[in-house]
Amino acid sequence: MQKIRIEYDSSLDALIAISKRLSWSEKQFKMASEEFYNKFSKGVMDDSIEFTEWANDYRHYLAIYQKLEKQLRHVA
Repeated sequence: MQKIRIEYDSSLDALIAISKRLSWSEKQFKMASEEFYNKFSKGVMDDSIEFTEWANDYRHYLAIYQKLEKQLRHVA
């Protein structure tokens, strides 16, 4: 499998793109990302490519969200 690197103009653009992917996965598997990630982390979900990518997207989402939240706190 070949890795693809996508660069965004801003953290907000990245957050929006990842949110769209998370939304698609949630609809596909009929489960909220947070619930999925908790199960995946506990080993309840299998290590399929789809689930691994979903877990990675969720980790990236959390990291970007926290970064933006921190930046907003410093602005206010």
